Amino acid sequence: MERVLVSSCLLGAAVRYDGRAKTNTSAILARWRAEGRIVGFCPELAGGLGVPRPPAELRDGGVVTEAGGDVTEAFRRGARQALEAAERAGVKVAVLKEGSPSCGSHQIADGTFTGTKIPGSGITTDLLRAHGIHVFSENELEEADRWLTR
Repeated sequence: MERVLVSSCLLGAAVRYDGRAKTNTSAILARWRAEGRIVGFCPELAGGLGVPRPPAELRDGGVVTEAGGDVTEAFRRGARQALEAAERAGVKVAVLKEGSPSCGSHQIADGTFTGTKIPGSGITTDLLRAHGIHVFSENELEEADRWLTR
C-alpha cells in the first residue's frame, strides 16, 4: 500500500507558526488514516523551529522573518528530514499545506509580509519533487487519491 506524506497541521497538530492547526476533515484523509497510509510531518518543526514562531517568507532564495532574521537553514534542514522520512516510508505522494514557505505547491507569499500570494513553491516541496515525489496541496486531495489508485 502506497504511503502519503501529509503536513502535520492538516492532520490537526498545532504546529503552525501561529500555534494553530489547519485541520482538514476530508473523507479522503480520514480513509487514508484508517488505511494506515499517512506519514504526518512538519518540516519547520523538524528543522528546529518552535511553536509559535515568527512568520517567515521566501525572499531572494532564502527564508526570512519579518524582522529580517534568516531562518533558511532551519527550513532546508526540515526539508531534508521530510525527504528522509518519505524515503524511509516509501512515499511517492505528498499532500502539503498550500501557501507555506516550506510546503506550498502552487503559491507562496511574495516576501513582503503583506499577505500577497505569488506563484511558487516551498523549500520542502521543491526538494521532494526533485526526488520524484508527487506533491499536491490540500485543495487537490481528489487528484492525489486518483494518483495513488492509478
